[in-house]
Amino acid sequence: MSMVREDRAPFGVWHTWYRVTGDLGNGRPPLVVLHGGPGCTHDYVDSLKDIAATGRAVVHYDQLGNGRSTHLPEKGADFWTVELFLDELDNLLRHLGIADSYHVFGQSWGGMLGSEHAIRQPKGLRSLVIANSPPSMRLWVEEANRLRAELPADVQATLLRHEAAGTTTTAEYQQAMLAFYERHVCRVVPMPDEVARTFKAIEDDPTVYFTMNGPSEFHVIGTLKDWSVIGRLDRIQVPVLLISGRHDEATPKVVQPFADEIPDVRWTIFEQSSHMPHVEEREACMELVAGFLDEQDRPGRA
Repeated sequence: MSMVREDRAPFGVWHTWYRVTGDLGNGRPPLVVLHGGPGCTHDYVDSLKDIAATGRAVVHYDQLGNGRSTHLPEKGADFWTVELFLDELDNLLRHLGIADSYHVFGQSWGGMLGSEHAIRQPKGLRSLVIANSPPSMRLWVEEANRLRAELPADVQATLLRHEAAGTTTTAEYQQAMLAFYERHVCRVVPMPDEVARTFKAIEDDPTVYFTMNGPSEFHVIGTLKDWSVIGRLDRIQVPVLLISGRHDEATPKVVQPFADEIPDVRWTIFEQSSHMPHVEEREACMELVAGFLDEQDRPGRA
């Protein structure tokens, strides 16, 4: 069984909670896992700890404002920026002493953050896995609304009514939203505990999710609504693995610009999955990711 260590990294006057599974000092570049949201927690990507069985340490953390890290419900839209979370990641890498050699796995918003990180060409980044992510929020919303239009008519009507009235926190809206989630977010029903824990955490403190995203996956009215990395992706100089699900809200049309613009890229679509192949097809997903990381660590790779 891998060793597990939890602690907090000081980040300005706040702190970032993290957990390391495995031995950071064994000479193999660790995998740093960036969770989604923005506003989720590490819980729903907990399965990535499986990679530690291959002898590679895995670092999970809760981004600022979420989970076991410092919560700041009083902070407004000017505070919660992409730059903030990039700075937090850099701070954590330095704190753990791994900034000179590491891999990144970013899921959904985590992949957006990971791509922004890689565009900066940090010297220690060995490779990047972008899982179930959009390179553009406009593209994401366009496709999410196409998928939403395939929901039962009564569900669509409920969603529209509450969005127009600004009553998206009601139980009825949440229930209608679940119909979309069960098709395009996580097709394992009932929802696995680790996924449910993350959704409960957003419910308990929706500050980051509501500010940056909005009330749901397809009603994006937050500060990220115009975000895009299209046109900048050619600056990514490390090998990239793209992962998505056949039923994913990150549809092939959404993911395509990553495949078109990143110089060294490969893409796997999991046929039985939606937005969480790491949960829905766990074993196959871990095998793919572990193999990709091992390939990058072979002698001769820069």
